[in-house]
This record gives sequence, structure tokens and C-alpha cells, in this order.
Amino acid sequence: MSDSIDSILLAYSGGLDTSVSIKWLQEKYDAEIVTFTVDLGQEDFEPQKLKEKAYNTGASDVIITDLKEEFIEDKVFAALQIQARYENKYPLATALARPLIAEEMVKAANRFDIDAVAHGCTGKGNDQVRFETAISALDPELEIIAPLRDWGFTTRDEELEYAEEHGIPVKATKDSPYSIDENLWGVSVECGLLEDPDQAPPEDAFQWTEAPVDAPDEPESIAVEFSEGIPTALNGSRLSSVQMVKRLNELGAQHGIGRIDMVENRLVGIKSRELYEAPAATILLRAHRELSELVLDRDSLHFLDRIRPKYSELVYNGLWHSPLRQALQNMLSSYAPSISGVIEMKLHKGNLQITGRKSSRSLYDLGLASYDHKDSFDHSAAAGFIRLWSLPLQVVKQQHKEAEEENSPKIARLAK
Repeated sequence: MSDSIDSILLAYSGGLDTSVSIKWLQEKYDAEIVTFTVDLGQEDFEPQKLKEKAYNTGASDVIITDLKEEFIEDKVFAALQIQARYENKYPLATALARPLIAEEMVKAANRFDIDAVAHGCTGKGNDQVRFETAISALDPELEIIAPLRDWGFTTRDEELEYAEEHGIPVKATKDSPYSIDENLWGVSVECGLLEDPDQAPPEDAFQWTEAPVDAPDEPESIAVEFSEGIPTALNGSRLSSVQMVKRLNELGAQHGIGRIDMVENRLVGIKSRELYEAPAATILLRAHRELSELVLDRDSLHFLDRIRPKYSELVYNGLWHSPLRQALQNMLSSYAPSISGVIEMKLHKGNLQITGRKSSRSLYDLGLASYDHKDSFDHSAAAGFIRLWSLPLQVVKQQHKEAEEENSPKIARLAK
């Protein structure tokens, strides 16, 4: 680290960690703190209040930028093409946001000649890796500060006490100590009672979704239309990318769709109990999968199933800017033209039921699939196919039989 740091760009959410970070960075470095906040569709996002809070906490300047469209179109819909979920559950909402925030922070730091960037990630979380790996990939010379790894607070109670001593208003309290991160693609909730994986999550931990038992008794039918892998219309009405995700979040949340409670393997080597809510992600990932099954050939579909865990792992581990992730993305783009069509489904008390699939690119052939009078499949071809398919096994069996016959006299002599 350089001898003198006069200005620091801090990724700022207005929560406990980043609010405390402003004061702590000022005290440690005697530097000007510029906060950097991105609007990614957080509920109750109030730029003016956030700006006032940052200034009142000690920031010398405040940068707030709306990146909802870039987030959905450049990151979320890119990951949607492979139906990315970490460990087959987590839709990667936070993991997809971090590289975009890092990209914009690097641009701002270079534009305003800021000496260092800082983030409010803990020393045992994934986000510290995501931020710092992305920043290093984009600008290896830019210095990075991680207050939560250095300041010495060992519990959130200590942070709350520091905030109280310095007059820093924070949303978290000792009675409700959840750590929450949200954007349009999902919300993550951790800490507090959630740290015990043997305990059911308290209902107050859920931020968006209705409890399935309390959801409407009547199911709701929806139809999602895709064009080249991108959702473009809902129930026949064309929507922008942000409108699509917002509306599906609203519908899904009403019906208790998208609750995820999992014990996941963090990059740093520990297991962590995580609570996620992702209504739109759950709906779109399922719809994209159903459409893919209709329009992609068997080998392509199975291969995508094999590389999905790797792609998801790369994103989760902060390697969005890696050559491999970019190469996989380029490959995925070649399939996009086929992913066009409409998926119909019902939302009901936490469940998704597929009720219809249609596409002009469908590979489903009723004549080949049917068992009634419409059947056009050549059944006589099956016998020859089976003979050829099983031929390698026949050869193996014959070879083993000959080897057993050849060795049997030797075995008999040894037995005497």
C-alpha cells in the first residue's frame, strides 16, 4: 500500500458495515471518503435519504448510479442462458451484482483520480473475493482496502455499539440482527437465528415472499415468452427487462414462490446457512429450462447440464472476468436463437406447475412420439439399432468367456 492515501471510494449500501466503515476509514487514513452506491432494484431504495445519510456520517462526496437495466441485461440474462444456480439452488443474485459494481467503481476511481477503493465485506465471506478479484482483473494497480478485515470488531454487537457512539443511524438492531443484501434478482438474508441450520427460519426473516400457507387459494396462470433466450413478454404484453423481472417478483412473491433455505459451501472453505428469496429468478430459470428441453437436441442439452455447475461456480467464486467464463458465455450465445417460444405455468402456494410449452423451433415430433394411429416411428428399425447398440457388450462378454475357458485347466491343476 502506498504511503499516502488522500481519497477512498467506498462501496456504500447504507447498512451497518458500510456506515461504520465511513467513520473508521476517516479515523485510520485521515482521507476523504467518497461513497459509491448502485441502484440494482433494492426495495425502498431512496437515493436522497441515502445521500443525506452518507454526508451526515462523514462522506465528502456521494456517487449514486442507476444500473438496473445493465444488471439485468448484461449479467442476469447472461447467466440465465445456462440456467445458472450455485449448487443447483442459489440463483447467484449477489454474485452477479458484484462484478458490475466493481466495473463501475474502477471507472469512477479512474475518472476522479481516487487513490483507493474500499468495500464492506467480511473476512470470511464470498463478496470480498468477488470485489477484489474483479477490481484486480480490471485495474491491477488500484489499491483495495477491506475495513471489516482490519478494524478488530469481532461481533455485530460491537459494530452496533460503535455506530451508537458515533451517532451513526443503522437499520440493524440487536433484536433484529439480520444481514440483508438485495437486488432485482433476489434477496439474501443471514446472521441471527439463521446461523443455526437445525432451526426453521423465522417468518420475519423473509423480506419479499408470502408464506406459502398464507398465499392465495386460487392459482395464477402466466405465460412467459422468450426470444433468443431472453424473456420479452408476459401474458402477451411486451415488457422491458427490468419490468419483466419486477412483475414476476411481484407475482411470485404473492404466491410464495422462490424461497430457498440452504447450507452452501463458501469459497473460503466454510459451510454457511443462507436464506434466499428469488421469485422472478425461480420462475424464469424454470421456464428457460422447460423451453430448452423442447428446442435443444439431446447432446447439447446434456452437455449444458454438465457445464452449468462450472459456470455457476465461476460466477459464485468471483471469476466473472475470467477467460473461461467468457469462453463459456460465447459458446452459450450460439444456442440462443433456438430458445424462442412460450412457457405457460401456474403459480400456487409456493409451487410452479408447467401447463404448456410451444415454440416454432420445437424438436418435438408428435408422429414420432405418439403411440396411437398418428405413430410414424419405424418400429422395424429398432431391432437393428439394438443389435448395433449392444454389440460392444457382446464383444466384451465373448472375450471374457474365451479367457475363462482358456484359464480353466490351469485353475483345475492349481486346485489339486
